[in-house]
Amino acid sequence: MQKWTRQSVHDVVLVGGSSRIPKVQELLQEFFKGKELCKSINPDEAVAYGAAVTAALLNGGTKSTAPDLVLQDVTPLSLGQAVIGDVMSVVIPRNTNIPVKKSATFYTAEDNQSSVLKEIYEGERARASDNNLLGRFKLSGIRPAPKGHPILTCFELDADGILCVTAEEKTTGNKKQITITNDKGKLSEEEIERLVEEAQRFKIEDEKFLEKATAIRALDDYVYDMEKALIRSKLCPEDKKKLNSAIDKVRTLLDDGNKEKKEIQVFVEYLNEAKLIFESILAKTN
Repeated sequence: MQKWTRQSVHDVVLVGGSSRIPKVQELLQEFFKGKELCKSINPDEAVAYGAAVTAALLNGGTKSTAPDLVLQDVTPLSLGQAVIGDVMSVVIPRNTNIPVKKSATFYTAEDNQSSVLKEIYEGERARASDNNLLGRFKLSGIRPAPKGHPILTCFELDADGILCVTAEEKTTGNKKQITITNDKGKLSEEEIERLVEEAQRFKIEDEKFLEKATAIRALDDYVYDMEKALIRSKLCPEDKKKLNSAIDKVRTLLDDGNKEKKEIQVFVEYLNEAKLIFESILAKTN
């Protein structure tokens, strides 16, 4: 059960006939340190009215009929997928009202990539594998295209807690989806609370991980641009050799199995050095 304090309660709503008793109201007000009690709702009708509004919502109605009285379920944890570098990319943030449907565009990581693996997680950590894996599926048959080809991904969570994730390659209409029921890998309230507390405890560590992952991604994207420019450009042999050497140096770092243990400054310095070499060569051709 989530911990709460008297200070965290915004409003005290009186429901039921016994809430009319002055002594009950007095004790409640004392308990909540003098907070004004909400008496604007008829205590005899509140439960029935709330049940009717909830039934209408579940039947496809809207919240507009009673916006101040409706209590809706929310996502207890963020929902998203793993992207390059084991980064958690959130599509539906924690505490979003459900039902909900949200889409995001992700991109292929290599030239002529024929398939993408979708790993769906819930949790608050920056590193995807530190969160709870809900399921995975593969979209195949992607048409040959340069790195960065868009794949539209849609997350749809219904009122029953059933999550449907669809990945689609728009140019061909090729799509694949997975349905994750609320009893498949479902976490208990205690486990959800533990994950939220972990995210707070490791916040600084996660920020550093995300910062490093971003630096690695920036370096990888830049050297990719260098490789493409090398193919297209008409450079003299000396400049080609210099550019190839710079590319090889960066690729050696990026292919290092222990690169995660290196400080972020290493990747920043490699990027600055690559930019200096690349831009000086390009300046000669202009």
